[in-house]
Amino acid sequence: MVVADYPHPSSEGRSANMRANRRTDTKPELALRHALHQRGYRYRKDFRLDLASGKRVRPDIAFTARKVAVFVDGCFWHACPEHGSKPKANEWYWSPKLVKNVERDRINDAALILAGWTVVRLWEHVPLDEAIATVATALEASRDTGQPPGREGGQPPGREGGQPPGRDTGQPPGREGGQPPGRDTGQPPGREGGQTPPDASLS
Repeated sequence: MVVADYPHPSSEGRSANMRANRRTDTKPELALRHALHQRGYRYRKDFRLDLASGKRVRPDIAFTARKVAVFVDGCFWHACPEHGSKPKANEWYWSPKLVKNVERDRINDAALILAGWTVVRLWEHVPLDEAIATVATALEASRDTGQPPGREGGQPPGREGGQPPGRDTGQPPGREGGQPPGRDTGQPPGREGGQTPPDASLS
C-alpha cells in the first residue's frame, strides 16, 4: 500500500491549532452573518450551487434571489497579500497547497460570474462595518440592474442543486418570486438598500 506524503506537525500545539481550523462557521463569518441577520437580511449559509457549467461552488453566504455570493476568506488559507504567511516547517507541502487554494478561488469566481452571479470576497481582517457595507452595496447593485433570481441548471429559484430552502436563522423557507420583504431577497424588511453598520471588527 502506498501512503501519500503528509507533513509531520512541528509540535503537538501546532497540530492542535491546525485541527481547530474550521471549513465553515469561522468567527469572522459568524460575526458577519449575525450582523446581516440583525439588519433584516436573509441568506443561505454554506449553500451548494450547482451551476449550469457543471461547476459546484459553496459560498459562505448566498443571496440566491439576488445572485450574490459572499466568501469570507482566511488570511492563511487563501494567501492574503497583507497577512498571509508561509510556514517555515514543511514548506514543500504548504506552498503548493496554498497556491492551489488561490487557483481554486479564481476558478470558482469565474464560474459564478459566468453564471450571472456577483462575487464578494472579504478577507477575515476586514472591519465588520466595512464588510457589511460591501455586501449591502453588492445587493443594491443587483437590485438596480433588475437581475432576476437565478435558475442554474433548470433549478427553481433558491433550490440550486435540488436542495430545499434553508432555515439558517430559524426563518421559514423563502418564497422567492412573491415572498415578503427581507426573505432571501437581499433587502432588509421595509428598507431598500443597507443600513449604517456599527463600528466593529470581523476579527
